[in-house]
Amino acid sequence: MTGAALVAALDALADLRITVFRAFPYLYDGDRGYERDYLAAYAQSPGALVVGAFAGPEGAERLVGAATAAPMADHAAEFAAPFRERGMDIGRIYYFGESVLLPGWRGRGIGHAFFDRREAKAGELGFAMASFCAVVRPPDHPARPAGYSPLDPFWRGRGFAPVGGLVGQFRWKEWGEDGETSHPMQFWVKSLAGDSPSI
Repeated sequence: MTGAALVAALDALADLRITVFRAFPYLYDGDRGYERDYLAAYAQSPGALVVGAFAGPEGAERLVGAATAAPMADHAAEFAAPFRERGMDIGRIYYFGESVLLPGWRGRGIGHAFFDRREAKAGELGFAMASFCAVVRPPDHPARPAGYSPLDPFWRGRGFAPVGGLVGQFRWKEWGEDGETSHPMQFWVKSLAGDSPSI
C-alpha cells in the first residue's frame, strides 16, 4: 500500500496494531491518534513499504495483517540511536517496523510473505542490512501466557540474529499502568549481502 491507498487504510492499520500489540509480550495500551501519527510517517517516506493481508469477499475485504518497513534514516531518532552509538552508517540499514497478524490467520505463510516482500524492497533500494527490534521480557513475567512460544526461531530461520548490546529503550503505556514506562528492545540484524553483518 502506498499513497492514497495507504492514507485510506491508516485507521484499519492503527486498529490492527493496537489489537495485536495488546497481547503479550507488548501489553500495549494503544491510542489511535498516536498510531495514525506513527503510521503516517510511512506515507511520507519515499523508500517505505506497507504490505497488507486482506480477507473477505471482493469489495468488503478487511485487513487481517500488515507489515511495514522504511529506511532507518526516516524513522524516529530513538530507533537509530543504538546504531549511531556504534558508529554505524544508518543510511545502509532498512528497518522493518512491525509485522502484525491476527491470531486466526497465523501459520499460513503470511509472516514469511511479509518478510519476503520487505527484504525484496530493501534489495531493490540497495540497502546492505535489514533490522528490526523486539521487546525483551523475562521468562517469569507474570503476564506470560502458558505455552507462549517466542518468535525467535522464526526470525533466526529468516537469517536474522540478535546483536549483543544493541538494545534501544522505548516508552509506551501498558494495560493497568497509569502512564508510560520504558521498555528494552533488542535489535535483530541480517546482512542482505549474504555475509555476516558488520556491527
